[in-house]
Amino acid sequence: MRGESRLTTLVQLVMDECRAQRPARQVVLERLLELLLIEALRSMPICNAYPGVMSGLADERLAAAIRAINANPAHSWTVAELAKAAALSRSSFFVRFREAVGVAPMVYLLTWRMALAKNLLRDKSMAVAEVAERVGYRSASAFSVAFSRYVGQPPAWYAAEEDV
Repeated sequence: MRGESRLTTLVQLVMDECRAQRPARQVVLERLLELLLIEALRSMPICNAYPGVMSGLADERLAAAIRAINANPAHSWTVAELAKAAALSRSSFFVRFREAVGVAPMVYLLTWRMALAKNLLRDKSMAVAEVAERVGYRSASAFSVAFSRYVGQPPAWYAAEEDV
């Protein structure tokens, strides 16, 4: 990452903000760190030898499907709908997605939903049923089963454990 002037500038801004005791310092630091992460990810060489979301986003067609999932995780996505968003046949989309991202589209969707659910549960501003609905489950019990299978513990336990 050396020689990336944008990264250097952002690191300098973060350091300056850390040293200063200006109003809204925390908010500014959060935004600068978000930008720093984005720029670091953008600066990484994207290589087909390393599947992942960044490789998927580098593919224009797959990026459309990934953005659709990320923008609306509660939608009842099907491979056919995602393939349509990517302007590919279902089989071509499935193979291309799996090769680029490293997992099948529905596994990516599940992973994204569970990551969002974990954040919402940590935040403690919503009940489990609300989290379930927000991430695309029609019932709290279906969500609880999926979450428990994915995380290894029920959502209520996960939320309570975050207090410790």
